[in-house]
Amino acid sequence: MNVLEFIREKKEDFQENTAQFKAMLEPTFQSWSNKLNDRITNTLNNPWIAGLNPFESSNLFITGQVFQNETAERTYENLKKQIGQETYVGQWQIIDQNCINQFADVTGDQQWIHTDPSRAKKESPFKTTIAHGFLTLALLPKLTDTINEKINFYPEARLVVNYGLNQVRFPFPVKSGSRVRARIRLKNVVPLNKSIEVINEISVEVEYRKRYACVAETVLRLYF
Repeated sequence: MNVLEFIREKKEDFQENTAQFKAMLEPTFQSWSNKLNDRITNTLNNPWIAGLNPFESSNLFITGQVFQNETAERTYENLKKQIGQETYVGQWQIIDQNCINQFADVTGDQQWIHTDPSRAKKESPFKTTIAHGFLTLALLPKLTDTINEKINFYPEARLVVNYGLNQVRFPFPVKSGSRVRARIRLKNVVPLNKSIEVINEISVEVEYRKRYACVAETVLRLYF
């Protein structure tokens, strides 16, 4: 067998092996492809994102936003000037054992560190009961006066919706009987198609303490 015949034979063997290998893997690749297509289809059919258009200005970085509503544009421009500023300091509010017990009853969280003053005095490092972290969070509307009908932070908005939270932390416990108050700092405002998104950083301070009890980044939607 000369060199050319040897090369031709090896080439034919390689092509045959390649075809066999491809035939063996093809069902696996087909299965992967079907699963991927199913996941994409299920995602696109999800009602939460079915109406999402990734090319809408509200879903990308927004530049040169033009409001159709003059009131919304005026509100947006005014809020932009306040970014980074502290916009509110609340009144001191006491969180006593009765308040803690009521929250424990509603949520079912009856851990002794919250509800058993005698045991907490003996075993807790804080030597008293402490408020639930989520109790402090739940008090934000009261601490920021947003439930006060006489106070309206966004008087030109037709509707204000609590859209959610970006982040929440509880750096320091609130002992029973402590007084707390909230401070609001405007972190950002984002123009959307039919609303303005307002992102506030709310810090709950404990009287005579340097560390905050709660720091939450809240998100509001203003509709006009």
